[in-house]
Amino acid sequence: MSNNKGNGLLAERENKTIYRDGDRVVKVFETGYSKGDVLREAMNQARVEETGLNIPAVLEVSVVDGKWAIISQFIEGKTLQQLIDEHPKQKNKYLERFVDIQMEMRLKDAPELGLLRDKMDRKISASDFDATTRYELHTRLDSIPKTEKLCHGDYNPSNVIIKKDGSAYILDWSHATQGNTSADAARTFLLFWLAGDSKGAEKYLQLYCLKTDTPKQQVQKWIPIVAASQSVKDNPDERELLASWVDVLA
Repeated sequence: MSNNKGNGLLAERENKTIYRDGDRVVKVFETGYSKGDVLREAMNQARVEETGLNIPAVLEVSVVDGKWAIISQFIEGKTLQQLIDEHPKQKNKYLERFVDIQMEMRLKDAPELGLLRDKMDRKISASDFDATTRYELHTRLDSIPKTEKLCHGDYNPSNVIIKKDGSAYILDWSHATQGNTSADAARTFLLFWLAGDSKGAEKYLQLYCLKTDTPKQQVQKWIPIVAASQSVKDNPDERELLASWVDVLA
């Protein structure tokens, strides 16, 4: 590996470890992780690079100690989540910046990415909800207008880096698709809730709808669908909250 100007563990997640190696970030996947999924993630990131957004460039797909790895450009800075934690009184200002960055993203086209609608369809089918609920979710999904704009799939303040010069970079494109941007907003709203920040979720949704001139109801239609898709991860800590959001028949 390269020089010593900042090496070390950045994050550990299920099935992957992320560390810094000088001016590069190395994401190493556990043994047995699907080669196809690794290559798809790298391709997603490369496709998003082509939109002109500020994101880390893919530098290499490699094998490290017998494990697949994606090597990307390291972006020096602090995440918006770190800034919010350090300056809680300025949270609303940072949330406004968070939405402004998302507004730039939602204008982009990435026609080579997979369709969000197809992904949601598969996730609903794979969920543990009963047949009646799954039918209701599929029907709701089919009724929503089809658009094909860039969607991040995991847009949260920990995935936005602010550099010292004030420029912003969006990280982690493993879930990127093309689809309805209101679905992406619904997922972000849900991620705030799952992180225990219901007030942040409501403030985010208010800002998003105001800045993008989107009716709140348009985002809310997606919440049961994205909650069902999230439930497939089968995280016990999330099960009850997700079930409450999926309760579309109440």
